[in-house]
Order: sequence, then structure tokens, then C-alpha cells
Amino acid sequence: MTHLTRRNLMKTAAATGLAGALGSRLAFAADEPLGITLVIPSPIGDVGWGHALSAGLDLVKAAHGDKVKVTILENIAEGPDADRIMNKTVADGNKFLIAGSFGYQNGALQIARRDPSVTVLHASGFQVAPNFSPFAAKYFQGSYLLGMAAAALTKTGKLGSVSAFAIPELITTINAFTLGAQAVKPDIEVSVVWVNSWFDPAKEQEAAKALIAQKCDVIFSNAQDTPSVIAACEEAGVYAFNLNSSMKKYAPKTYLGCISTDWSPFFKASVDAHLAGTFKGANTFLGVTEKVVEVIDWSPDVPADVMIKIKEIEAKIADGSFSPFTGPITKADGSEGVASGASLADAEIIAMDWHVKGVATPLPK
Repeated sequence: MTHLTRRNLMKTAAATGLAGALGSRLAFAADEPLGITLVIPSPIGDVGWGHALSAGLDLVKAAHGDKVKVTILENIAEGPDADRIMNKTVADGNKFLIAGSFGYQNGALQIARRDPSVTVLHASGFQVAPNFSPFAAKYFQGSYLLGMAAAALTKTGKLGSVSAFAIPELITTINAFTLGAQAVKPDIEVSVVWVNSWFDPAKEQEAAKALIAQKCDVIFSNAQDTPSVIAACEEAGVYAFNLNSSMKKYAPKTYLGCISTDWSPFFKASVDAHLAGTFKGANTFLGVTEKVVEVIDWSPDVPADVMIKIKEIEAKIADGSFSPFTGPITKADGSEGVASGASLADAEIIAMDWHVKGVATPLPK
């Protein structure tokens, strides 16, 4: 497997002539391996989003061996550079592209529309084409459960979230976190700091410290690819949890848990379909039921009676008999979000652009 960064990829492009690379396609024999490229906005470390996506390809490599060739392009900023780099990897003959960030959507969709022989998976988006599938995890199912635990452990009644960008995927996790906490303590309040970055350790750490200064004593590290928030909370003696992969080693005393994601079954099924010529683009939204989302590394500090309730709710989420977004739910502005007895459909959750009552920080405009 090849790991490349934006810098050395652009050097290669300059050496070979980027325009020429984009204007031609290499002819591959039928027995050439399928070129699979994963593009991500941050470095692949030992934790976080990029790490989880990369690990999701392990099953593909194990199943197909030398029939596939996987390349990972890390640290690729959203914008024109990402578009050029994704185009180049397809021009170089790679026929399976995983665009691993919300901001890659437009460029990746253009690639799919231009070349029907290319299959594209796009993280966290909403556009669909015959050879283009957006994929997202129902993180909110896990954050609801961790909200229940947070409410049982908070002494101040104030919870916090350091969040990357105000996109629906992250808004839903904050809302479910709040609703889960309110199911245990109705007066819980949640404050949010949006750092507007997928990877900014210093800014993330400062955001965590700001929330702690506001008396938030459980912090949700919402889509950070570094353990900065988790480590800051450990130092301050404040509980914290995160998305994607375990960061327990960075907070052995105050780690509340992790909403882990396992993309391997989805990635393998998608590659299998591409190889069989049966791939069909669809909006893929996977959670606890599909075992893509699982809360791991539960803190032993969660009271036993609360843990029993959490496991009961988790089982109901898994069998489809309970949704965190079941009404009555009131929006932060006081209007009705979900009517009593109703539940939001996946399409409504994917498009969520409002906070529930109890989230004290207004959404950025």
C-alpha cells in the first residue's frame, strides 16, 4: 500500500506534466489489479477519521490480495488541489475512488459523471449517481448512549463539544448527545465550540480548555483526528469521548468511551460489486444495526444502573424499535422539531440543520 501526501504528489504531477496526466488514460491489461485510492484531509495517525477509513480497507486487501492496489493520499485540503489530485489519480488508471471528506463532493461527483467506469464512494455527502455513493455513519446512535452516561457523571449539569464543522453529520451527533443526556437529567445544557477544521491540534486544545473554563465537565471530541481534546480533558480531570477510533491511551483516567466505526464490510461489498460490474450508487447510512457503529471502551465510572439502561436502549436501537430522534423534540428556537410519537426518517436526519433545545450555542450562519 502506498501512502502519499499533497506535497510529494504535486511534485510528481509537476515532474510528469499535470495537464498531460489529466488528459490521458493509461491502458491496462484485463489482469491488472484494481487501483483503489483513498483521499483524506488529515494525516493518518494512530487515531481518528483517517485512521478508521484506512483500517476499513484492510479487509479488502485481505480478501483480494494482489488483485487490488491501494493508494492512500493523506493531508489533501478540500478545494482545487483536492480536485486536481483526485482527477490525476483517476487519469493514472485508478478505477475506485474513496473521497474521504465532505468538501470533496463536487470534484468527486464530476469525476464519476465523466467516467462511468470509475466507482466513487464519498464520505458524509448527499449526492447520488449510478457510480457515486455517499456514505455516512449513524454516529448519533452512539452519542445518544454516551449522553446518557455523561448525564450520570456530570456534577455541573454542563456538557461541551469541540466540533469540526457545522455539517449535518456533526449537528446530529450533538443533538443526540443532548437528547440522551436529557433522558437522564432533563435540565442538561450543552455548549459547542466549532473549530472549522478537521485537523488543528492547537485550536482543538484551546477549544477544550474554553469549555472546561465554562464548567463543562464532560466533553465530546466531535470529529477530531488528533487526541488534543482528549488529552486536555485528562489533564483537567474532565471526562471525554470521541468518534471513529479509540483514544483511551491518551486519557486512561477520564476516558468515557468511543463511538467507533468499522467501514470494512461496506468497503468490501462496494469493491466486490465494482469487480462484478453490479455497483449501483445509493445513499448509504449505516449504524449499530449493521455493526458499523459501536460504543467501546466504556468508563468503569458509569453507574451500574445507568449502564443497564444504556444497554437496553442500545439493544432497541439495534433492532430498530427505538430512534434517538423520536418526538416530542423541541428545537433550540422553541419551535417543534419532531412531533410526539413521530421519528425522523434517515433523509431528514442526513439534512439536519437545527439544534435541539438544550444546546446553548447557536449554529454558525
